[in-house]
Amino acid sequence: MDTSSRSGVEDHGDAGNTSADDASAAGEPRAGRAAAGGRGAGPSAAAPPRGWRRFAMDTRPLRRPAYRRLWSSTIVTAVGSQLTAVAVPKQIYDITGSSAWVGYASLAGLVPMVVFALWGGAVADSVDRRKLLLVTNTGIAVTSVLFWVQAAAGLDSVAVLMVLLALQQAFFGLNSPARTASVARLVPEEELPAANALGSTVMQTGLVAGPLLAGALIPVVGLPELYLIDALALCATVWAVWRLPALPPLDGGRAPRRAGVREVVDGFRYIGMQQVLLLSFVADIIAMVFGMPRALFPQMAEETFGSYGPEFALGLLFAAIPVGAVIGGLLSGTFSRARRHGWMVIGSVVGWGLAVVGFGLTSNLWVAVACLAAGGVADMVSMVFRGAILLSAATDEMRGRMQGVFTVVVAGGPRLADVLHGTAAAGAGTRWAVVGGGALVVLLTLGLAVLSPALRRYRV
Repeated sequence: MDTSSRSGVEDHGDAGNTSADDASAAGEPRAGRAAAGGRGAGPSAAAPPRGWRRFAMDTRPLRRPAYRRLWSSTIVTAVGSQLTAVAVPKQIYDITGSSAWVGYASLAGLVPMVVFALWGGAVADSVDRRKLLLVTNTGIAVTSVLFWVQAAAGLDSVAVLMVLLALQQAFFGLNSPARTASVARLVPEEELPAANALGSTVMQTGLVAGPLLAGALIPVVGLPELYLIDALALCATVWAVWRLPALPPLDGGRAPRRAGVREVVDGFRYIGMQQVLLLSFVADIIAMVFGMPRALFPQMAEETFGSYGPEFALGLLFAAIPVGAVIGGLLSGTFSRARRHGWMVIGSVVGWGLAVVGFGLTSNLWVAVACLAAGGVADMVSMVFRGAILLSAATDEMRGRMQGVFTVVVAGGPRLADVLHGTAAAGAGTRWAVVGGGALVVLLTLGLAVLSPALRRYRV
């Protein structure tokens, strides 16, 4: 269950007191800055850092008050969202004793998320994104409260859980495009990679710390309280969005805006006309569909790494990629100032494929973890620059729809990979399923770079 729609807060005065920096970053005119395009402030005047600081995380976007508010509570809500992500499948398994029902619940959340992410992108391009974020974040918080109510009341109803999960993911689908598209209105274009790295690092940290905290809390406070903690954390998110500047369409409402099927279709047509956007999506699909071997982790923990202890090995395998992503984020100063965004995507996806090949070839658990962690670093770089391309290459009136498609690709790719790798492993074995998938990622990405020069030539 993807709950990465949580965003942040910092207390700097009343909601109505929008600073000049906030206003100009939101795409409003200010002397010395171009409002057209809504990409925030002009180029940073600060000199590049020297010494060890050039390797550390690039924190320039945190100087922007609006972005800082949006980001800071993510530190809390990234962990809180993972408490619910653990609690829902745990509760379903406790009720049914069946892993199949856990899988059905995942599907129940996927379908509304896909539908509402595509529609939510069109909505985000037609309304004030701040207002949309207020509505959807409030909806997600209310859903978490309802999760707590049903658990505390002891309903033990899988149907209720699946309905609430579908509702939560529908709100997430509406929320995610608006939240991500808003970043380009809060920071200047040259800081988009750094802003993406900051956000992704916090979310990946939540993927590591959240499940560990959930495992520690369930025996102490009980499962219902995990939902309540998440709901309380979401209050910070709603407060953060309340204090953002207005983010209306840049035409000032002069042109009529709709958010129907035609507008969703227009988004796909736009992708087809903007080759660099299409190629960035294709690169991600290649990486995730052919190169994400997580479905094989349980079998490999038993068969390949069983001598280390199956449960111990399984925990390390699942943790390795997010840990690597966090390391990549903490060292994002090494790459966040790069201007050849296309080459960064190509290189990082190839690096991901090579890391997967290395993982498949080894029977040493620690080498396998190191390979997956290296893949996590490469995946972080890929996420940073694919996100930057989507925000910089698309016009503001299309950014919401681009982020809607991006949400679907990010959520759907790994699920397709689960099916593909599971089927391939049944016929060829886990080793060759993993190695073959990683090799395909390398070959297809290099072929994409050779045959489609638009991506490798893209720079800011």
